[in-house]
Amino acid sequence: MAAPRIALSVRVTAGSVTTARHRVVRVIHGWEPKLEPDVVHTAELVLSELLTNAVRHTGTARVSVSARLLETALHIEVHDSSRALPRPSTPSTTSEDGRGLLLVAALAARFGAEPTLTGKRVWAEVALRPSDTGPLER
Repeated sequence: MAAPRIALSVRVTAGSVTTARHRVVRVIHGWEPKLEPDVVHTAELVLSELLTNAVRHTGTARVSVSARLLETALHIEVHDSSRALPRPSTPSTTSEDGRGLLLVAALAARFGAEPTLTGKRVWAEVALRPSDTGPLER
């Protein structure tokens, strides 16, 4: 049997992050085997940060989102048509943004970004068990 997976493409609008996040999480809740609530909540936050970055910083009309269950992690990807790779920043204490990739780095067991033929993919893996290189154990 194939591993659980969801993939969708959304048009970039003011509500696209919320819409995509809700659709992905709703599907993940129906997967077998069931994922621990902490894994789903962490994945939801990571997905939200990756999507927000794609929507706010790339100027693309559509983004694609996918999530698939691996043996030890939930793999999340966001694809957009911008070739500019994201870079973590160190925001000032008064800045209201600039912390997305820092959150992803803290919550994901692994994350990265690579150029593709049509733009880039930014991905993260959320560990299924705390012993699978949890955020505070690296």
